[in-house]
Amino acid sequence: MQDNADLADRYRAYIDCLNRQDWDSLGLYVDGDAEHNGRPFGLAGYRAMLEQDFQAIPDLHFSIGLMVCNPTHVAARLDFDCTPAGVFLGLPVNGCRITFSENVFYEFHAGKIRSVWSVIDKMAIEAQL
Repeated sequence: MQDNADLADRYRAYIDCLNRQDWDSLGLYVDGDAEHNGRPFGLAGYRAMLEQDFQAIPDLHFSIGLMVCNPTHVAARLDFDCTPAGVFLGLPVNGCRITFSENVFYEFHAGKIRSVWSVIDKMAIEAQL
């Protein structure tokens, strides 16, 4: 079990990995049996989801707005300022610049992300379109 400071540092390193799109290093942070919103993805599915996100949003950048840690969990509010290329979350964004947040809870097992639960503030996007 990690202490809160170690887990916070590990989470920041994970976010940096995402922002660099260093997919070959993703397995350092994400468990092979990873789940997202209750769906078993495994590492390969998790990576594919992220790669698809970056294809749909070429200027995607994860920014930690708020983070709270305990020895096995991280809760974060991630802030985004980006321009999705087409339809995003069923909304016709089509290259408009939008800002929104995602509230995410991560469960870590043996130092790696095992489960992720996330909710994107879709209403904030709708208000900008």
